[in-house]
Amino acid sequence: MPDRKQPNGCRKMLRRTFLFLVGLALAQFLTEFFSIPQNRSNFASLVRQLWEKAIAFWESQNGVAQKPLPSSTPTPISSVSPEPLPSPTPKTSTTSKPSQPSSKTKVNPAVARGKPVQVTQKTVAGVSFYQTTIDLSDPETFITLGLANNATYANGPTVSNGDEPFAKLVARQKAAVVANGTFFDKSNQKWVMGNMVAAGRFLKYSRWENYGTTLGIKAGNQLEMITARTEGQPNWGQHWFSITCGPRLIKQGKISISPQSEGFADPHVLGVGYRTAIGFPANRKQLFLISFLASLSLQQEANIMKAIGCIEAMNLDGGASEALAHNGRILLPAGRNLTNVIVVYDTNYPAPSALKTSWQRFQAGDRPSIPL
Repeated sequence: MPDRKQPNGCRKMLRRTFLFLVGLALAQFLTEFFSIPQNRSNFASLVRQLWEKAIAFWESQNGVAQKPLPSSTPTPISSVSPEPLPSPTPKTSTTSKPSQPSSKTKVNPAVARGKPVQVTQKTVAGVSFYQTTIDLSDPETFITLGLANNATYANGPTVSNGDEPFAKLVARQKAAVVANGTFFDKSNQKWVMGNMVAAGRFLKYSRWENYGTTLGIKAGNQLEMITARTEGQPNWGQHWFSITCGPRLIKQGKISISPQSEGFADPHVLGVGYRTAIGFPANRKQLFLISFLASLSLQQEANIMKAIGCIEAMNLDGGASEALAHNGRILLPAGRNLTNVIVVYDTNYPAPSALKTSWQRFQAGDRPSIPL
């Protein structure tokens, strides 16, 4: 019996030795492969695409319509055009234009019908991205913030309403555009970063807020961007819409990146990753919300924001939080649940009456009440 078992023991030892040598060779290969930055970036892109497809499959199984993810191959800027939009369902409402006005119904030419918010795919310097152009001069375009689980106050030290899948946020908002907003921590409390104002009401407030950069919209659609630690606290009480994130990318037409001075230390913010940014051009009549389809550094992100014409711009939450929906269709699914989103309404996806009323009251002098 011992003589018969000996060959089996020898084969087992040979198999173990062979597997050890294969594992050693594989480890050496992977070490050399990942020592090249481009290989690391390509691998990260592949993992992200697989993750997004898994999320998209899960959401499709739960009844959420998905748009195919964009190709990783950059599209030449010269061939880029707005993607076709689904035709809105005709509505029989008082806002519809009669084809032939009667003699008793006069059309006022000074009251122009609003235009749909444009979302186009572009490529600059080899980097592909979605550009959402929000025309603040359009009488039917409104921007606000949405919170997870339909909360009325953002997560903070005294209250938390958790997070929510992006698809559910999109379905509830019924807006032209829904995109990821500002940072939040990964604790159970899921604190949302910075003070927030939406529809002329505080969603989050701390009198000691001294972090990041704030984009604010004041009366008459006046835009401002303020970095607290270098320019002083914004006057949030004068904002109809306000979101704090960062770091800042462009200031007064020049690239200005200093994340540590704004209080940022997270390597996910300081390093390379998938990003979202927001900014405005010199006419200060539009907001450009940019959802990048490539992993970028802050410097690369700033270069592109400057190239598309921004004189002020800042970084928003990104990475697994990056998400974008247009006309109810998810173009970029989030890789995690979110706590807050930027919401834009237009002529085809009208703002709720309460949001329109709050804007009118704000113009008439109402201002956000600072929470006690």
